[in-house]
Amino acid sequence: MRIIQCLHDGAARAALVEDDNRVRLTEADTYTLARRAIAAGRPLAEVVEAALTETRLDYGQLIDERRLLPPLTHDDPAHCLVTGTGLTHLGSADTRASMHAKAQADESELTDSMRMFKLGVEGGKPATGETGAQPEWFYKGDGDCVVAPEAPMPVPAFAEDAGEEPELAGLYVIGDDGQPWRVGYAIGNEFSDHITERFNYLWLAHSKLRHCSFGPELLIGELPDHLEGTSRIVRDGETLWEKPFLTGEANMAHTVANLEHHHFKYPGFRRPGDVHVHFFGTATLSFADGVQTRDGDRFEIDLPAFGRTLRNPLAFEDVAADTPVHSL
Repeated sequence: MRIIQCLHDGAARAALVEDDNRVRLTEADTYTLARRAIAAGRPLAEVVEAALTETRLDYGQLIDERRLLPPLTHDDPAHCLVTGTGLTHLGSADTRASMHAKAQADESELTDSMRMFKLGVEGGKPATGETGAQPEWFYKGDGDCVVAPEAPMPVPAFAEDAGEEPELAGLYVIGDDGQPWRVGYAIGNEFSDHITERFNYLWLAHSKLRHCSFGPELLIGELPDHLEGTSRIVRDGETLWEKPFLTGEANMAHTVANLEHHHFKYPGFRRPGDVHVHFFGTATLSFADGVQTRDGDRFEIDLPAFGRTLRNPLAFEDVAADTPVHSL
């Protein structure tokens, strides 16, 4: 089952994707439906089906009218935590190491990135009942950093780069007892500042404090083991750059369960009622191929198993915000 979330009569509503051109509205938003499923102890797919209305909407019209929303949201953005893990995909360490090659040119030992990647390859898929290797982890922001599908992706004036990262994202709701529940998966554009990161990997945390997008569709159910997609950048109506990417556990050094364990092991990430968006990493970046993006470029991330393409144009800000600190 795949669902979207859209604005209808001024409110967020979840809708079942019936085909490429039509969705069927439900009576509630995704968060409400997920909470119902948790409370009732029922599969989310059953709860969605029970909430369907007779109202069907034109999918293309929703896109044209910019009425698409991220497929899972919280009414209070402060209760949505956006995070991710890096160096999780086969090939991701090579990409990261090439970005840092100049700084590491005279070193004979493995870079820290390669060490972290090697740790995942050796211990990221533990046997049942065992704890696997801890992955790299980063914070992106709260729900205010999430951009809806089709909406412009803001680039702050102080940014050195604006680069896409095509990834899978896990979407979660925390139950009243602190139990994390996976609502489903979505295509994600994690979006980072790779020039800032390349200068020194200790600036990775800075490079991740950018907006992101995921959706438009949420996949409910099991994640396919092998997924093939395409990431591209469109400039002035023409494809500037395009490259295939692989994801799914067959192409990862970690299991999803291991990544989830090392995120939700922290009590602060199990606050009842919160929403979590967790990006699972990538190995494919236009930045690694020397692409420099500019205002108006459009990112397109296509993963057929997830329905519609995730698209976001870039919007560069001209002036950096002046935020002096005042003493009380």
